[in-house]
Amino acid sequence: MTIRALIEGWEKAAPDAVYALSTESPARLSFADLAAGSRRIGALLRRHGLGPGGTVSLVMPNGLQTLRLLLGSMANGLIVNPVNLLSQAEQMRYVLGHSDCKLVFVAPEWEASVRALLAGLDREVTVLVADPDALRLPGEDDSDIAAEPLAPSAVALLMYTSGTTGMPKGVMLTQANLVANARSISAEHALTPADRVLGVLPLYHINAFAVTMLAPLAHGGSVAVAPRFSAARFWQQAFDTQCTWINVVPTIISFLLEGGAPDAAALSQLRFCRSASAALPPEHLLAFERNFGIGIIETMGLTECVAPCFSNPLDAAQRKVGSVGRPSGCEARIIDSAGMPLPDGQRGEIAIRGPAVMRGYYKNDAATTAAFTPDGWLRSGDLGHRDGDGFYFVTGRLKELIIKGGENIAPREIDEVLLAHPAVLDAAAVGMPDKHYGQEVLAAVVLREGMACSEDELRDFCLQRLGRYKTPKVFRFVTELPRGPSGKVQRLRLLDA
Repeated sequence: MTIRALIEGWEKAAPDAVYALSTESPARLSFADLAAGSRRIGALLRRHGLGPGGTVSLVMPNGLQTLRLLLGSMANGLIVNPVNLLSQAEQMRYVLGHSDCKLVFVAPEWEASVRALLAGLDREVTVLVADPDALRLPGEDDSDIAAEPLAPSAVALLMYTSGTTGMPKGVMLTQANLVANARSISAEHALTPADRVLGVLPLYHINAFAVTMLAPLAHGGSVAVAPRFSAARFWQQAFDTQCTWINVVPTIISFLLEGGAPDAAALSQLRFCRSASAALPPEHLLAFERNFGIGIIETMGLTECVAPCFSNPLDAAQRKVGSVGRPSGCEARIIDSAGMPLPDGQRGEIAIRGPAVMRGYYKNDAATTAAFTPDGWLRSGDLGHRDGDGFYFVTGRLKELIIKGGENIAPREIDEVLLAHPAVLDAAAVGMPDKHYGQEVLAAVVLREGMACSEDELRDFCLQRLGRYKTPKVFRFVTELPRGPSGKVQRLRLLDA
């Protein structure tokens, strides 16, 4: 199945039902609006010489127009490349160049910088300025021409990974990958046309792209699109737009826990909170549920799998706090360095296989080959284990594993101990070079506002819970941790501070 088939299916089944609305204005899109707009966007792109298989980049923040352009382009067989607005200029120039895009939709405030970045390319790229909040494009006429046939195997999304080391890699995901994942999310969370999600995460990140934009197309639900996350406005936005669930990352949960308690009415209509993209400390999960009375479903995924591929059950009684859950819409296993499966309880690399797994990395055959085992399992790069009930636990990243004197130490184990200290708001451990042990443990710590804690206090706290070998040698107090757009801590950057 394709994105176009999902859109046109709801155009026929529920044309007047709302698919998307703004948290900032009365603007909204019905399924009929979305379908007709997609056909007009296709006609506009064809007038600019772009047809199926061509790549369109977007340098735009959240908005109904951004959503229209992403879906409309994919529905016409084009490949969309949402560009991370948090990228450094050199990374953005690399993505625009490497993607081979022929056209860029750009928000007005980004036009000058994008044109400057494109000036150095050896090909001509059309730039179309688009208001992220508008419901029409300049030059978009009322032609409503049916698009040519579209294959499920066609690449629909080219999304670049955050590139914490070196330049980012372009993940190629097909129409079938995206539809399979949207259906899996809908089924996993028992979503229906009555459900509406609050979309505060940026659409240039795979989490928002897959969970808040695409999943409602699978079950006929809707999304309330916010320009960005605001801790001060979050609960009111959810209430005003009648959302039934929220999709966030651990960083947002941390900010919400620091804020005031919302009005009970703002919480009453929310069925659950979904957390993804980075490990959620159990202390934060339990505090959130205690403070707000909303159950959290912890999940995990990769850009290479269209985001979610593990999920805890909807029923809180069946979940396991600290686990990313069981495979959702895919198969998973724990493998050793040779790619061989390991038994329950043993730590290794998490590997995934299923209908949402990427085709490969764009123009990077070597990286594509390295990403898969010989028998076709995707190597996630995440370390963890599976318990006897089939739940998976993530303990860190292969590249971030601390190896001290030949002993493997999972950074997350240290993080969670530090987060249990009442004065610590955020923390992350990383391996630092050491002439005796090869690596020692460095911990970066963010203290809660108005609270104090010395290095000696933290060391004693860790010694009691971790023992001497795993206790950090160095504690570094910082105002914030470096994070990527998904909310994941970029641990290796801590060494540059």
